[in-house]
Amino acid sequence: MANLLRFLERMYIMIADSKKVATAALRMAMAESREEESQLKEIFGREGIHTVAVDYGGEYLTAIKRIVERAIVAAKREGVIRETHSDEGAVAGATREALSQIMAKAMGLNIGGKIGIARRGEHLSVAVFFGVGLLHLDEVAVGLGHRAVPKEHKNK
Repeated sequence: MANLLRFLERMYIMIADSKKVATAALRMAMAESREEESQLKEIFGREGIHTVAVDYGGEYLTAIKRIVERAIVAAKREGVIRETHSDEGAVAGATREALSQIMAKAMGLNIGGKIGIARRGEHLSVAVFFGVGLLHLDEVAVGLGHRAVPKEHKNK
C-alpha cells in the first residue's frame, strides 16, 4: 500500500509538472512583446522552468522546416536544452506535433506569430500561437506538443 501511495504521489507531481511546463510554453507563445517575454522568462525561471520564444511568419507548408530549425536553435541558445541528440530531437518532435495540430486551418495560407518553448526536468513543451490567413482575414490557431527528455545534469 505504501508503494502505491508513493507511486501515485510521483504521478501527481509529474502531471503537475507537465501541465506547468505546457502552460509556460503557451504563455511564452502568446507574449505580445519582448518586454513581456522577458518578464515571463524571469517569473518562470524562479519556478525552475527554462523558457524561450521565437517569432515567425510565412507560408505554412514551406515554413515547417524553418520553424523546427528556429525552435531548436533558440532552445540551445537560451539554455533550454543541451546540444544533445535527445534534447534536439525532443524539440523537433514537439514542434512538429504542435504544427500538425494547426495544419487543417493553415494549409495553403500564411501564418504569423510565436513559438514558445519551456522545460523543467524531464518535461519539454512547445506551443505555437499563430494568426492564419490572407491579408487581414485572420483566423487564430494554437498547437501544443510535449516530450519527455532525460533530466538535466548539474555537471555538464
